Amino acid sequence: MNAPNKAETRPELTIKRIFNAPKELVFDCWTQEKHMKEWLFPKDFTVPSSQTDVRTGGSYRSCLRAPDGTDHWVGGTYREVTPHDRIVFTHAWQDEAGNAEHETVVTIALKDLGEGRTQLTFHQAFFLSEASRDGHAEGWKETLDNLERYLA
Repeated sequence: MNAPNKAETRPELTIKRIFNAPKELVFDCWTQEKHMKEWLFPKDFTVPSSQTDVRTGGSYRSCLRAPDGTDHWVGGTYREVTPHDRIVFTHAWQDEAGNAEHETVVTIALKDLGEGRTQLTFHQAFFLSEASRDGHAEGWKETLDNLERYLA
């Protein structure tokens, strides 16, 4: 019996969170610039530049500035935008000119839990390494903490 080679694995990331906010508002926070600019970045980062066209086939590109002043460009394309339920988009780190590195796919699924509560399931696949997945996990958890504070 042959066990899969560790190099053959394709790391994925799944994060589930429950927010004390209606599903429509959580969806709006992912799709409306007025909300996105307030929370969609890791802890202590800023966003000096962002362009977003949230619709199926639309694209986005943002500059995330780290606390040490380093700029990190990210961009992608929206593959699916289903109001109040699901958002699917590509995610790729880029250089300043827009040349992309490895691309992953992010899926945001929202479920109404009743009483103004929403379950968010975040999934991102596939990473080139477990280290890349783990680095993204840290950044996304901080970002979702920002969303929780923003919704409060």
